[in-house]
Amino acid sequence: MTAPKNVLAVIAPHVGGRTAGAALASVFPEHARVTVVETADEDPAALREAHVVVTALSPVTAGHIAGAPQLELVQCAGHGYDYVDVDAARERGVPVCTIGSSGAERQNVAEQTFALMLALAKQLVPAHTALVDADWALPRLQQSLTELSGKTLGIVGLGHIGREVARRAVAFDMSVLYAGRRRVSPETEASLGGARRVPLDELLRTSDYVTLHVPLTDATRHILDAERLALLKPTAFVINTARGALIDQDALADALESGALAGAGIDVFDPEPPTSSLRLLKAPNVVLSPHVAGVTRETVVRIALAAVQNVADHLAGRPPRDVIGQR
Repeated sequence: MTAPKNVLAVIAPHVGGRTAGAALASVFPEHARVTVVETADEDPAALREAHVVVTALSPVTAGHIAGAPQLELVQCAGHGYDYVDVDAARERGVPVCTIGSSGAERQNVAEQTFALMLALAKQLVPAHTALVDADWALPRLQQSLTELSGKTLGIVGLGHIGREVARRAVAFDMSVLYAGRRRVSPETEASLGGARRVPLDELLRTSDYVTLHVPLTDATRHILDAERLALLKPTAFVINTARGALIDQDALADALESGALAGAGIDVFDPEPPTSSLRLLKAPNVVLSPHVAGVTRETVVRIALAAVQNVADHLAGRPPRDVIGQR
């Protein structure tokens, strides 16, 4: 019988807090003692006794790691890990894991990416608003309505989620370009409609839609800054369902306000929730959603089960999956 271990589930309020944490706790094995909090600072005693910290978009800092002398594992309930001090954990010899290989989020993130693309192409938000205001906007909107068919989609990051996006692009008869640290196999490229790997700047210059699917790291923070946004065609659209800080939000607002960019679909912000001063909230031709790309009923269940399974494997002495920094 495996000795009982203490699990601290840290669930940020804006993704469900204690309510979501209670649901997560209910699927842990009986020998795990689970404490649910909304921040890692909330219960210092529980942090001090924790063998495992499971976090959903709530920071786990170097101070938190130092305050958990028994810590064996940090499990992120999602694909991202930018809210965990991975370097501090590594210095302690504590693995930090995601649920990347589970694919728990890829279906809905891909669907949300296309929902935003379609909303922009078909001008759904201004069309809806105009009709509510008794304005038959067809003559005004007609010149800006476009099709996805025949357009080029540039995918930054062709991992599990990026590939799901590419599969859908093929169904919409789009050409696929991708940029990333390495080329996928020729077989994978062929299965994705002949997707081609190109340098990022070339992807930006030639794509009609650019969608981001990379983790937030020091190397990818503001990967779309003012200089790179200026490479895009004025008819192009930017989609971000990954992490808000991948884009310089002020530079994006500048491009939209000046007409240098046709539009943007944004599901993620820096910080979250965004403040009322965020210029993108008032920028022209944007479609915004509150980080919903990974939180459908189905997705939340898959995320919880994947995170709990990885923790259960660790508690049973099996090696965890998706350790950051391992291949």
